[in-house]
Amino acid sequence: MDHYSTLGVPRSASQEEIKKAYRKLAMQHHPDRGGDQEKFTQVQQAYDVLGDPQKREQYDNPARPFQFQDFGQPGGFNFNVNGFDLNDLFGQAFGQQRNPFGQRNNQNVYRTRVMVTLLDSYHGNEHVLKLNTPQGTKVINIKVPLGVQSGDHIRYDNVVDNAVLIIEFVVAPDLRFDRKGYDLYSNFPISVLDLIVGTKIQFKTISNKTLEVTVKSNTQPFMQLKIPGEGMPNNLGGFGDQILLLKPFIPDNIHSDIIDSIKRHQ
Repeated sequence: MDHYSTLGVPRSASQEEIKKAYRKLAMQHHPDRGGDQEKFTQVQQAYDVLGDPQKREQYDNPARPFQFQDFGQPGGFNFNVNGFDLNDLFGQAFGQQRNPFGQRNNQNVYRTRVMVTLLDSYHGNEHVLKLNTPQGTKVINIKVPLGVQSGDHIRYDNVVDNAVLIIEFVVAPDLRFDRKGYDLYSNFPISVLDLIVGTKIQFKTISNKTLEVTVKSNTQPFMQLKIPGEGMPNNLGGFGDQILLLKPFIPDNIHSDIIDSIKRHQ
């Protein structure tokens, strides 16, 4: 599979063009919108490589062996998450290394990736992980760490005899929330008339709470409103903030009296 073809961009594409293509395809194939899970994962895998300049350089130069973060030689396990074979989804189940994370020298270390949603990260949901070992299939439950971000690695001991499993989490793009650190950003459409006179708006947070937010009169377009503590959980026991970006629009039908009044006061 050619990653450039997957994203529909030429090899000369800039990093910004690659990012733009990825976001478009991720939205199109997102499972929450009825998209194809396999296609969505292929898009995610392609961007994981091409979106990183160092990985992209390795991918573009076949004279140098391409590896994911030097994870080593293929190991003895196949990994499946929720029925998907991660060897197919992510290229390979990553292999054995010696003595990372301080484990004993005679332990095997295996790595894989698990894709989760932003809601999984917020709530710390559980996922079922199936390990296809030479002794048969082993099923374990893994708890998604609260606030986990793409690229975070979590170590799981004793999932199989004499082995350590290290999972890299990949958080899928969300349709409503754009994450930056522990803060969440959301576009909120609002009438220019409401910006002028002021209003109260209803917003549903990631925790599914509906909050009433005051927009003061004479608010400028594209201003950002902060809702403290309604972002992602952080590693200090707190939460980031929810930021609303006010995106103005002109109503289709404005009463002629309003238009006349605006003209008189210009």
